[in-house]
Formats: sequence, C-alpha cells, structure tokens
Amino acid sequence: MNTDFHTLFHLLTSKTNSKGLAPIYMRLTVAKKRLEYSITRRIDPKRWNSKQQKVIGKDRDAIEINNHINNLKHKLYKIHQQKIDEDDRITAISLMNALKGGGKKSKYLLEIFLDHNNRTDTLAGKDISLSTAKRYWTCYDHVKQFIEEEYKQEDLRLRDIDNRFIVKFEFFLKTVRKCNHNSALKYINNLKKIIRIALANQWMDIDPFYNYKVQYETVEREFLNTEEVDALYYKELHVDRLRLVRDMFIFSCYTGLAYSDVAKLTKSDIVIGLDGGKWIRIKRTKTNTLSSIPLLPIAEEIIERYSDHPEVKINNHIIPVLSNQKSNAFLKEIAIMCGIEKPLTTHLARHTFATTITLTNGVPIESVSKMLGHKSLRTTQHYAKIVDRKVSEDMSVLREKLNNKSIKKQK
Repeated sequence: MNTDFHTLFHLLTSKTNSKGLAPIYMRLTVAKKRLEYSITRRIDPKRWNSKQQKVIGKDRDAIEINNHINNLKHKLYKIHQQKIDEDDRITAISLMNALKGGGKKSKYLLEIFLDHNNRTDTLAGKDISLSTAKRYWTCYDHVKQFIEEEYKQEDLRLRDIDNRFIVKFEFFLKTVRKCNHNSALKYINNLKKIIRIALANQWMDIDPFYNYKVQYETVEREFLNTEEVDALYYKELHVDRLRLVRDMFIFSCYTGLAYSDVAKLTKSDIVIGLDGGKWIRIKRTKTNTLSSIPLLPIAEEIIERYSDHPEVKINNHIIPVLSNQKSNAFLKEIAIMCGIEKPLTTHLARHTFATTITLTNGVPIESVSKMLGHKSLRTTQHYAKIVDRKVSEDMSVLREKLNNKSIKKQK
C-alpha cells in the first residue's frame, strides 16, 4: 500500500471576505484520499502564485505566510517519517490529526508514575500499607535520577522504554544507589506495575519486561533460639524504656505480629475463640489479610502487665510502644546486655515466632501460615526455616522406631 502523501496549497475564492481576502487551504492526499485544512491565513488572490503555491512579494505578510506554509510542510514530513519508524498506520486523517495536535499524545514515564503515587497516597493506610506507598515514592526518585543521569532528560517517553532500559536501571540501582540484589528487584517490581498500567491503557505497544526474569536470592532469616528468648525475657532491666521495648519484642515473639500490627492493636482485637481462650484477630497492616492467633501465656502476661499503663488507658491499646526507630536502637542496647550477638530488630521477633516458638515445637506450617496472615504457604516457608534441633528430634524419634523394629525382628 502506497503511504506517500502530497500537499497542495490553494485559495478558496468562494469564501473571499468583504475585504477581498481569500482563505488559504492545504489539500492533503494519501492513497487517493483527500482532506482539506485551513491554514488560518488570508491573502489577496492577485498576490497568490498558484504554480509555486506561495504569496508573491517580500513584504512582512508575504514572508510570514510563506514561512507558515513551509513550516506545515516540514511538520508533515517529520510526522510522516515518525509513523514510518514506528510502523504506524499512515492515512490522511492520521497525518492531519497529528498535525493539528489531535493525534495520540506521547505519554511519559515519570508523569504516569507521579499520578500513580498520588493516587496510592490516598489509599495509604486503607487498601495498602504506608510503607508500600512510601516505597513507590523511593522508586520514583530512583527512576528520576536514572533518567537524568543516563538519558540527560527530565522525563522519558513510554515508547522509548525497552528491555535495555530495565537492564540498565537494575545496574544503576546496584551500583549508584548501592541496593543489594533483592532490594533492587523489589524496586524493579514497583516499576513493573507502572509499566503494566501503561500497557493496560495502550500507551505502550511492547512490554519491556518481556523475557526479563526476576530471580530473588535466598536470604537466611535470623531468629532467636529458645535460650536467647529466655535470656531476654528473664533479664533484669532497670530502665523503663528498655523494659518496654523488651516486653514489646517478647510479645511479638509469642504472637508473630509485626511492629506496625502491635502498635495498632486494641482491646477490641482480643476475642474469645472456639476453644474458649483468648485470641487476637487483626487485619495485617502490610497485606490486609486476617491473622488469627491464640494468646499464649507469656503474651497474656505482658498484656496484663501493662493494663494500668496511662497510654493503654487513654488510647485503648493493648501495650504501649515506642517508635520503630527508637525500638530498634534500644534493642541493640538490650542485645549487648544479654550477650546476644545477633542484630536485634522488631521484625526479628516475627521470624522467631515462626521458627523457634511454633515450628520447632511441632506446630504445623499450615497453622503457622494462618497465624502470620500469609497469603501463601510459600511465604511462610521463606520466613520460617525449621532449625536443626527440630530435625534432630524428629530423626531421633524415627531412629528409635527403627531400632525397636530391628530388635523385635531379632527376637
């Protein structure tokens, strides 16, 4: 199919006005299809050279109109070449729409990213966690810096984003931003959501993530063993702030709740379960999934310990908590006092619940997954690794059974 275009600039004398000036029109032809377009200029028909398709003379009006005609030709050639490069359909209508600004406007990555993040902020604390919303803004900053440094531009058209962009961005995150492998891939996934939005809205034709594989590295999760948990629990602490943080940490060890969930836990989240005992029922801040956790004696004891605390009475909370930043700082002090060399953080308590408190004591992984509020068993397996002691105990039971069977056979 012939996609060449032809233009003809001519006067429409039938529309000559009272001053004797006729409008100049451009006739655009593609594959024998014609469109007429007013260039919003008028001239005395006596001054029009129909053969050269321009105004006669070198006065200001003649120069301005002739320059305008040349600019329109130049724009059309540029639009035509762009459509050829993009393998886009070329018609008289598509060329005219693009010339008039009515064609498909280019969308830009940071523009779409910014709109997404603003919308996400309105859902923060409702449909998504505050930390997730914050992470998208961090990713936005990384992408912005990457575009400025790699492409020397303020923003980048979506159509210019390809697989090479993704690969280079991953390298940028690991080298310039000093992200570890898994952190870099998490930011890549944040970007992937923005690309999915663009593809769904048909702002992009090709998925730059096609054939790009995300492979997270296995991370060995730290957790406390039974002796370390006991060392923390029984340690005499004479500073209120340290006792408070220690008790909050132990409470998390025996409930599996993340810091954000402990911080928002109220009395209404404590219910009577089917077994007649007290249970915690709470929607997790991070995933909005329901966690159902029977209260173990030590967790109940900690709740009772702070029942008369002013903050508990005023805010209806279960236990008072300090900020996550302060809690982590104080936990490092407590670890030194208890002779624990592992890097204590509030989230380490959740890992400890999954591994030392539950799985090591024979709680099925399916039950642990439900208590942790995980959406899939795979996530639980990632968090909770059965310690060697549990494997040793299980194998000892098997060994004893096999020995007994061997003895009976000998008899």
